[in-house]
Amino acid sequence: MQEDAALLDAFRLDGRVAVITGGARGIGYETARLFTAAGARTVLVDLDEAAARESAARLGPQASSLRLDVSAEADVTRVFDEIASTQGRIDVLVNNAGMALRRPSTELSLADWQRVVDVNMTGVFLCARAAARHMLTRGSGTIVNTASIMGLSGGGLYPNISYQATKGAVVNMTRALAVEWAPGGLRVNAVAPTWVDTEFIGPLKNSPELMREIQRVTPLGRLAQPMEVAQAILFLACPASSMVTGHVLAVDGGFLAQ
Repeated sequence: MQEDAALLDAFRLDGRVAVITGGARGIGYETARLFTAAGARTVLVDLDEAAARESAARLGPQASSLRLDVSAEADVTRVFDEIASTQGRIDVLVNNAGMALRRPSTELSLADWQRVVDVNMTGVFLCARAAARHMLTRGSGTIVNTASIMGLSGGGLYPNISYQATKGAVVNMTRALAVEWAPGGLRVNAVAPTWVDTEFIGPLKNSPELMREIQRVTPLGRLAQPMEVAQAILFLACPASSMVTGHVLAVDGGFLAQ
């Protein structure tokens, strides 16, 4: 029985340092909360410095925070170098920062398109590259990207082209980086959440009709909770998934199974 209990250690992150972008709230915060409970030292990085600091304080001494604009190359390099220096290592990156501008494609300006690309696609690349540079020197590390069901589907309930395109890019970036970095001991995976009950979909929740339609197209008939996505991220980040890389794990209530 004692040996069986030890099997659950594969789901822990004791001694590991985990960096979580967009860590101040929503999926990012719940992931940080879960990782901390699993034994990791978590670093919450977010553009909203005050919110990240408050969230880290709630998690206790194992958590800390830093301001980060994931779309700014110099900022990303500086922050990841600082984390590696102060924490001594980077074991896990959760690439969770993201944004959406839900507008008709014919009304989406190039500037707004570029804003979403800069955060959702370029930001994922910059943070993955910065983390990998530290991980590869140690020969180990895990990266989990937050993709979306909209990276694997054309959507249809409302226009969201920049989000769908960038999340599709995250899906294939995950596969490509997994193949490239596997010889160096790194694993790269992604989660693809459905609509999650966070501030991120706040404007959508103002439409009861749209909420009913979302429930209708979701076989389980409800929104996901952020902790349900965090639990999938923990699996992909921890040793329990040691043979899993290049995978996109849908946390979608059956949406993509249709």
